[in-house]
Amino acid sequence: MSEPKSDARPAAAPVRALDAAMSSRTGNPLRRALWLDELDNTLRQHLPQTLASQCRLANVDGEHLVFLVQSPLWHARLRLAETTLIDAARSIGLKVTKVTIKTASIALRPPAQTQHNGPAAVTSTTHNGLRDALAALSDVLTPTSGKGS
Repeated sequence: MSEPKSDARPAAAPVRALDAAMSSRTGNPLRRALWLDELDNTLRQHLPQTLASQCRLANVDGEHLVFLVQSPLWHARLRLAETTLIDAARSIGLKVTKVTIKTASIALRPPAQTQHNGPAAVTSTTHNGLRDALAALSDVLTPTSGKGS
């Protein structure tokens, strides 16, 4: 029986792609994007639900919070909530003095992806209709044997 060599190292666990990307200096934009997303979620909690769903934090530029909204209507409503956003940002340690609001020309969030967890349940009516349709097709497609024209 052989003993393992004492200088042999155990195999290192593989590094996840996200961990590898974030470990170097090139991960800074990714870290900032994740921070902005977390900050966006935190600040929008201080807004009414209808308004929170129509805006998104785009950037923190020095003392300015930059928000995107869906339309001029939401621009005006978010402008009315500017003090609330500044107070919320200051409460978590940001030195914010101004909110800049821009109207987006595209959707702020992608449409919700529909998750399919398998085939949908088929009603008995649908099942019977499909069975009858297949039977009708098989009668048409099956050549008749022994019958003359």
